[in-house]
Amino acid sequence: MGVEDHKRAAEHVGPIAFAVITVSDSRSEAEDESGRLIQDRLQLAGHRLSSYRLLRNDVVAIQQEVMRLIEARVGCIVITGGTGLSRRDLTVEAVTPLLDKRLDGFGELFRALSFQEVGSAAVMSRASAGTSRGTLIFCLPGSAKAVTLALEQLILPELKHLIRELTR
Repeated sequence: MGVEDHKRAAEHVGPIAFAVITVSDSRSEAEDESGRLIQDRLQLAGHRLSSYRLLRNDVVAIQQEVMRLIEARVGCIVITGGTGLSRRDLTVEAVTPLLDKRLDGFGELFRALSFQEVGSAAVMSRASAGTSRGTLIFCLPGSAKAVTLALEQLILPELKHLIRELTR
């Protein structure tokens, strides 16, 4: 079965329950443009918001929330923020140990696309994705521009295909 056949089969995947976690020490819910953007774009694509949380850069808090969502059988978790290089950027450290499988191509493609927009600064992105116990997890930078890039170029075009493959 080729890629196009897989994508056609994935068209039959129904709405996906998704969760959004924003990781930030400085934003409030009212200031969370990236979190709102993720919610709006996925809902516009026909998916169902299951949960939204704003968390501080705290490994234990992030891991607890991700595990709660996995146990609730959410299909997709999109985390924004905490993927940079500062000592407070801990999202990747929190999520990576929870993954069963990594989707290395996501981060590689995200950085390649980012390079086209921001040049060599793209090397600082630690955007990543993977799966844990049947849940798809994306870790995105906190900027609205980066979130838009990830959603439009990678996540939305492949989400149903990824979920179909994950649940086969």
